[in-house]
Amino acid sequence: MTNPFFEASTLPYQLPPFDQIRDEHFAPAFDAGFKQHLSEIDEIVAQTDEPTFDNTMVPLESSGAILELVAHVFFSMTSTDSSPALEELDEQYAPKLAAHSDAISLNPALYARIKTLHDSPDAAWTDEQRYLVERRYQEMTLGGAGLDDTKTDRLKQINQRLASLTTLFEKNLQAETNDLAVVIDDVAELDGLAEGEIASAAAAAADRGLEGKWLITLPLFSGHPLLASLTNRDVRERVMRASLSRASRGNEHDNSGVVLEITRLRAERAGLLGFSSHAEYITADETAKSPENVAAMLDKLAPAARRNADAEADALRTEIEAAGGSHELASWDWAFYTERVRAKKYDVDTAALRPYFEADRVLHDGVFFAANLVYGLTFTERTDLVGYHPDNRIFEVFNQDGSALGLFLLDLYTRDSKRGGAWMNPLISQNTLLDQPTVVMNNLNVPKPPQGKPTLLTFDETSTLFHEFGHALHGLLAKVTYPSFSGTNVFRDFVEFPSQVNELWMLWPEVVENYAKHFETGEQLPREIIERIEATGSFDQGKGTSEYLAAALLDQAWHRITADDEITDVAEFERQALEAAGLLNPVVPTRYSTTYFQHVFAGGYSAGYYSYIWSEVMDADTVEYFKSSGDVRAIGEAFRQKVLGVGGSKDPIKAFEEFRGRPADIAPLLERRGLAG
Repeated sequence: MTNPFFEASTLPYQLPPFDQIRDEHFAPAFDAGFKQHLSEIDEIVAQTDEPTFDNTMVPLESSGAILELVAHVFFSMTSTDSSPALEELDEQYAPKLAAHSDAISLNPALYARIKTLHDSPDAAWTDEQRYLVERRYQEMTLGGAGLDDTKTDRLKQINQRLASLTTLFEKNLQAETNDLAVVIDDVAELDGLAEGEIASAAAAAADRGLEGKWLITLPLFSGHPLLASLTNRDVRERVMRASLSRASRGNEHDNSGVVLEITRLRAERAGLLGFSSHAEYITADETAKSPENVAAMLDKLAPAARRNADAEADALRTEIEAAGGSHELASWDWAFYTERVRAKKYDVDTAALRPYFEADRVLHDGVFFAANLVYGLTFTERTDLVGYHPDNRIFEVFNQDGSALGLFLLDLYTRDSKRGGAWMNPLISQNTLLDQPTVVMNNLNVPKPPQGKPTLLTFDETSTLFHEFGHALHGLLAKVTYPSFSGTNVFRDFVEFPSQVNELWMLWPEVVENYAKHFETGEQLPREIIERIEATGSFDQGKGTSEYLAAALLDQAWHRITADDEITDVAEFERQALEAAGLLNPVVPTRYSTTYFQHVFAGGYSAGYYSYIWSEVMDADTVEYFKSSGDVRAIGEAFRQKVLGVGGSKDPIKAFEEFRGRPADIAPLLERRGLAG
């Protein structure tokens, strides 16, 4: 069998040949990748010469080429266009991948060589080389290299089991999300939705063979964007209850038991590694440094956020009464009545903005236009290149001087084979050591309209597109020597910073005036409406901040337990954790409840969901810097060179301070979220 993973791609930028890749290629490619990688490590540790950077770090960074490629492609496909065959492979290879990772990261001979380099650095090393040795040594030390044989064996068992459990968590969640999509029998129940939204619901139902019906698929977070528009309260309740119940219904896809085992094993592993909790273990290698520092920030913000949310709830109750309603405010009412209050207070109806956010125009005249304005980038669609799915679009990216930069792939639409949420991931990670270019991809979950109908984005979906493209820019603009530092390979509580900054351009005057035009008439979104939108900056932020902080504190609670803690009831643990934080609020549910909290139980953010608001401190500060500057291009170039361009090759806090000339100021964040008082 000819396996495309065994030959270098001849496509531009080494793009994987998706039209040739079949499910049966993955297993042999993984197996060959394991074998090749271990052989390369054996060659490093078999040397009798004293360790040097060139005989240890360079071959280590150069190793594992087949495995790197097949893993990037495989996990891109399992998250975007999975199938029973791929799911079976995922379950089969998750523990094997964990075992392989441990075979390298816990290799005592390799660790000894790196420790020698770390303890006796060469004055001739570059800053990047010095930092690479520091990071490798730190990662291996924290990961358990140097433990005795008994602890090492147990650590390997835990890591393999956790790999299987996190794969199972995601599989259960995807099945539940599909199963709990709300079926509507009468179109009258969709009153309040735009024509395009109703058409998308009909198309989603038709895709499942439910002709003559409408289907409301569920996003990853609690609730649903359509709750702001649906006038039928019973339908709103059905949607919210379906969202909140995912993977907690006592059926075969219930994640409760999975969560209990994951958290227990993570706590046990932390103990083996010398930490009191998984949260302490994780934050030791982040900019936060300790869970106490995380708690100091989150606990400081939570009371003010709750007070603001309570005040917002009172305003909604007043609105319900004014509208002649007699029901109590419930979580499924919040978005609907918030839009009514917003319309009265600011004369802004965000649902009515969708005709101005046609997806292709947002992409070309908004997202790409902003990248040109700030960084001088240009984009050309490559219809001659093939992605992994027909909805996949591919763009070639160029610098201002016309030099080639990389490829950007966009996969916009939701489907049953795709996990929820929005994200960026690399396919080919730039580095000069191996002469690799850059190929990155963005995924969203926008409902797909019927053939021939325009894709009209919501306000939040537009913001998400700008956000995720910020991650893509980080991947595209990083220029590093070593693969370990490519793109977004930075501390977890720093990685959201560049993407949050990129949201700024959504309503930047020069940008929004270029793309926000009515899809039928071409009429520009009136400036006075944009100004009213900007005036709502802290509106509903009590709720927004409360639901986020509830999730972040819930994540911390699960990961500050010890191996000796006896927890048997997931729902009760969550209730107590939110109550202790002052954020147990039935009308403002946590953004992610435990059994569908994919970020922390299957997505790499365990004990790290705090990172969004942690990095938002730098984001808000940077946004103020751009706004106060008269030269966006100059500030953009500085941001590119000092933050985005260094990838993970420099301590991120130092990188930020070199960009700003000082540490980050929290005041802009407090002002943005209405917490300044």
